[in-house]
Order: sequence, then structure tokens, then C-alpha cells
Amino acid sequence: MKVVGFTFVRNAVLYDYPVLESLRSLLPLCDEVVVAVGRSDDDTLGLIRSLESPKIRVVETVWDDTLREGGRVLAVETDKALAAVPADADWAIYLQADEVLHEQDYPAIREGMTRWLPQLGVEGLLLRYRHFYGSYDYLGDSPRWYRREIRIIRPGIGVYSYRDAQGFRKAPNQKLRVKLIDATVHHYGWVKTPAAMQRKQETFNRLWHSDEWVAQHVVPAAEFDYSQIDSLQRFTGTHPAVMQERVRRQGWQFEHDMSRNRYRLKDRLKQAVEQLTGYRPGEYRNYKLV
Repeated sequence: MKVVGFTFVRNAVLYDYPVLESLRSLLPLCDEVVVAVGRSDDDTLGLIRSLESPKIRVVETVWDDTLREGGRVLAVETDKALAAVPADADWAIYLQADEVLHEQDYPAIREGMTRWLPQLGVEGLLLRYRHFYGSYDYLGDSPRWYRREIRIIRPGIGVYSYRDAQGFRKAPNQKLRVKLIDATVHHYGWVKTPAAMQRKQETFNRLWHSDEWVAQHVVPAAEFDYSQIDSLQRFTGTHPAVMQERVRRQGWQFEHDMSRNRYRLKDRLKQAVEQLTGYRPGEYRNYKLV
């Protein structure tokens, strides 16, 4: 079984992405990892090459910054990496530059890929998510955070990155038929120094909106205000081994008072239904569970 990882990244140093940790979490599962490195304002290319792994294959790209609707450029860059996945790959594992796999989940991931490989009707594998926020000690727990997404796909069947690269579809515009496996992506996109998070907010909103919208809705500041959040819970598990040094180096303080969690009534109802049944009302599902 040949497994290839793929991802894309730009300005990883400037925006403090844990991309090396992400890649290190992919390497044990993959025969090769394709990294589409966009032309950057920092030494992202040098950062990726510093891994010095024979499994890493870099594809240098240039982002089309005129694509400013719905984060479309992120899907375009994802597709560039996916296009470089060898045709003989059985599975392709996708992680974004702020997503990391836990080594405890490797057996479940391998078992899922092995089990479903002969079943051609299974076009992808669905993984659960943990969304960290503010620091490595807190998780977003309101329904605003997506709880599952496709991160393993069967290449060579017309799969492409959908909308802003959160998930995938198959040409012409079909949801993938997927199986849920017992593995969890650790998403650290909302855990950065407050200064780096503010820079990311001011820049990344331009991938979705006009300059006028950004000027009206993104308040210029030296640091991001993490306190503006509806609801969090304390994380009691363990971080992936590749993240331990980054967690240890956290150089800012963030504390959240759980007694101040603010739930909208409809979110309370959704959570109650989910706890009772496992079903989340109104959940966005860009896939078909089979």
C-alpha cells in the first residue's frame, strides 16, 4: 500500500505555523510527502528544506493573490500539491500547515487505510477534530467549530479541493463517499503569539474579502484579543509528541474563565441533541457517510 502526504504553505515563519510539526506527524505514515511551497515574504522554503528528509518533495508555487473570493486560492494551492501526488499512490493524506496528527492514532489510520483500500466505493476517510484556541490548554467547544473533515482521499478518481480547502469533492461536483475512522486531527490554527495571530487575521481575511470589508471588520492592533470567544473547555489530553517542544516554548499567557462561557440558545439545543444522539442538527457535511 503506497501512501503519499500532501500539503501547501506560505509565510510559515511570519505567521508562526507549526508546519514542521505537521510534516513530522505525516512522515511515519507516508512513503512520500509533497509540499507546495508558495513564494513567501520569509524563508519558508528554507524552513521546509531544513527537515532534510528524503521523503519530502518540494513543489515551488506562486499564489494568485487576485483570487479573493471565498478563500479560493487555498483550494488552488491544495490542488497543486494533489496534482503532484504520484499516480500509483493508493491513498493520499492531507494536512494543512496548522494541523498535526497524534502518534497514538497511527494504528487506527493504518488500519482504516488497509481495511477500506479494496472497497472502491469508499473514496475517502473522515477524521475527527480538536480545535485549540488561545493556548495549548483550551479547546473550542461550541457548534461553530467543525467536528469532522476528510483528510485521507483515494487519488486518481477526480478528487479536487473544495471552496476554501476545508474539504474535497469529486468531479463534476459530487460529495465523496467516506468512512469515519477513530483518529483526530489536532488543529492549532488559533494558537499563536497574539502578535502573529493579529498579523494572520489582517492578511488572511483578504483571501475572502475586499480591502473595504477588511478595513471595516478587522480592527488594526498590535496583538489579537483572544478574549472574544463564546465558549471553551480545558484540554485534559496529551499533545502529539512532535508538538511537545512548541508547547513548552509558549511565550504568552492566556486564561479563560469557563464560568463566562456564552452559549446561544440554539447552540445549547444542538449540544443537548448531540450528547443524547451523536447527531448535530444543522451540521455542515461536505461528504456522504457510507
